[in-house]
Amino acid sequence: MASATSVAGLIVASVAVATFSGTMHARGESHAPEATRSTPAANVVRVTGEDFKFDAPDEIPAGLTEFRFLNKGPSLHHMAILKLTDGKTIDDLRKLLANPGPPPSWVKEVGGPNAPDAGTEANATVRLEPGNYVLICFVDIGGPPHFTKGMVRPLRVVASKNATASVKADATLDLFDYNFKLSTEIRAGTRTIEVRNVGQQHHEVELVRLAPGISVSDFMKWMEKMEGPPPGKALGGVAGMDAGTTQYFSADFTPGNYALLCFLPDAKDGKPHFVHGMVQQITVQ
Repeated sequence: MASATSVAGLIVASVAVATFSGTMHARGESHAPEATRSTPAANVVRVTGEDFKFDAPDEIPAGLTEFRFLNKGPSLHHMAILKLTDGKTIDDLRKLLANPGPPPSWVKEVGGPNAPDAGTEANATVRLEPGNYVLICFVDIGGPPHFTKGMVRPLRVVASKNATASVKADATLDLFDYNFKLSTEIRAGTRTIEVRNVGQQHHEVELVRLAPGISVSDFMKWMEKMEGPPPGKALGGVAGMDAGTTQYFSADFTPGNYALLCFLPDAKDGKPHFVHGMVQQITVQ
């Protein structure tokens, strides 16, 4: 992570999501190294995020879609995807965000690339059905959530014949209330992870490469005060997913320790899921 505020953004992003979901529940070419393994059969969509906007296509075909999200910064950003059903549009969502109310059934959390450090890229692969979607950034660093500053953009998905494409994963990561379960150890190299939300509520996974000699306990202690440089680097992962959904992400795993975290607010008490134990350390060899 480039600065203490980048990790702070991960934490306060959960507050922004809580404001949204607690009360109601492009193309940018990157010249930075890509920590992705391309899925040839998937439609690749490049999106750029920066203070405070998304640069993305207005319309893409339905089917298996690999989003490659470049965070140009300088702030921390992610690219969460919401699906709007029942004929709702971004105008309906804006009204909802301005005046939060009871949980609407027409907003679905689809996932998307989670937060990478500024100047780096994250990815997520998801199967999209035709309809209205929104790209949104919930991160809030010492101010209002980024969507209030312009980081919310409509995306139209239209019918296509890309329904048979598939992804080959190296491991499966199950998200549940409240932990992570990997199907196998992750070996060094560029690996694709299948992420399944098998819990009863929404979850995410933020992947952090811990600094040498740092444990996840050290990282959590640092988060309490956030003094000094952050002891890790945000790599991405998968943003908020509704229960019962699946998607994929790829990352370049070098040997060392990593943290898996869920910052989303709990449906019962509003606390971040890591407070309930949804934080895990893994070691890559």
